Amino acid sequence: MMRRTTFRRRALVGFATIAAAAGLSLPSGAQAAPAGWSDCPSRHVCFWTGDNGTGRMCAWPGDDPDWRGGAIRCSWSGTTRAQSVYNNGTSGASVSYYTGADYKGRAGCTAKGGRGNFVGNNGTGHFLRSHKWAC
Repeated sequence: MMRRTTFRRRALVGFATIAAAAGLSLPSGAQAAPAGWSDCPSRHVCFWTGDNGTGRMCAWPGDDPDWRGGAIRCSWSGTTRAQSVYNNGTSGASVSYYTGADYKGRAGCTAKGGRGNFVGNNGTGHFLRSHKWAC
């Protein structure tokens, strides 16, 4: 009986060693953990599709008059509402965000260091299209 247990234990250790050496990874269809507040780069404003900095994220270091056609594009902004925001800027400026291109239809403003979920629109977030570093 002792030999059988020792054999199993060695087999399991051997398998674990081989698996670690092979660098087992997630299947190709698997995705990494959702973005969070800490994923927002310094000097950027970030918006997410989920509450509390979760889901897909779009981030900008400066103003953007059109999220769908500017230098930095937010792929989900035309079909998915932004649910949360983080102003991780360092200049001290607040960030205003808008439902229309070219800063039309102001939806809100977040001070430097501010982060949170959108409570307007009955908590369903906003279809945002532009933002600028000023309130």
